[in-house]
Amino acid sequence: MRRQSLGLVMAALAAFGAAPAAAKGCTLGAVGQTVQLRIGDTGRAAMLHLPTNFSRARPAPLVLLLHGSGGTGAAMLENSKLATAADAHGFIVLAPDAGIPLEKGYVWNIPGVPTVSGRIPGPGDADDVAFLGKAIDWLAANRCIDTSRVYATGLSGGGRMTSWLGCVAAARFAAIAPVVGLRAGNPLASDKRVPDPATCQPSRPMPVIAFAGDADGTNPIQGGGAGYWQYTMATALRRWADLDLCRTGPVQRDLTDKLYEVRYANCRAGTEVAGRITRGAGHVWAADNDAMWAFLARYRRR
Repeated sequence: MRRQSLGLVMAALAAFGAAPAAAKGCTLGAVGQTVQLRIGDTGRAAMLHLPTNFSRARPAPLVLLLHGSGGTGAAMLENSKLATAADAHGFIVLAPDAGIPLEKGYVWNIPGVPTVSGRIPGPGDADDVAFLGKAIDWLAANRCIDTSRVYATGLSGGGRMTSWLGCVAAARFAAIAPVVGLRAGNPLASDKRVPDPATCQPSRPMPVIAFAGDADGTNPIQGGGAGYWQYTMATALRRWADLDLCRTGPVQRDLTDKLYEVRYANCRAGTEVAGRITRGAGHVWAADNDAMWAFLARYRRR
């Protein structure tokens, strides 16, 4: 009996001793600062920003921020000013580098679609969908993020990659917010004015808010442009609305004299699909970060 009691006491002491380590929570990064890290064992770099009010004992929402073609995560974080919004609203930002080197930066691997260099990625190129999944898992394993509140946004090529994640990795994301880069699958080979439905079959309804400028000459909302682009932003919004089985829309309204919104509502699982277009804006970070977060924060992955 005494031996059994001693064993129970030792077990209790062990459990007590283990508790502080379990409660310690996220040990990555620096609160209120941006640091460069290597993602697990991938060897890939990313900028991690923990918001100023981050509690290491409580996992926070995560926004993946994907740079444009030829860019880097560091430059994208600076350009987008998303760290400021993260500090205001309490979400973590991870801005990684893509997997295909291009000049002084990188491009994302969207299978079957040429990059800005004109080359279609091959089997020897980095699998960016797999890498981003590992990045999410790594942050979760380090107890930093709430996996039910993982979101993606990105500029241009990063916006197209964000769209691709919505198509092929919907189970990982609660909502997406492409900036000057909304797509709904690759252009159909026989008619590039429409998306190929076989290339975008999300496993769950996906809330989408997209931002663009009507004077964008690189990824024009009117369609055309490079081989990876072609169909219009309106077509992309309509396709996402069809995928989400939206019953209302499109409803267009002016938000300001320079900004209008196209929205589909009453969609499956409470999702919505919205596009915000800034009149006169070109190929720039056309997003209102606070409005983006207000949309994303409404959704959790179930």
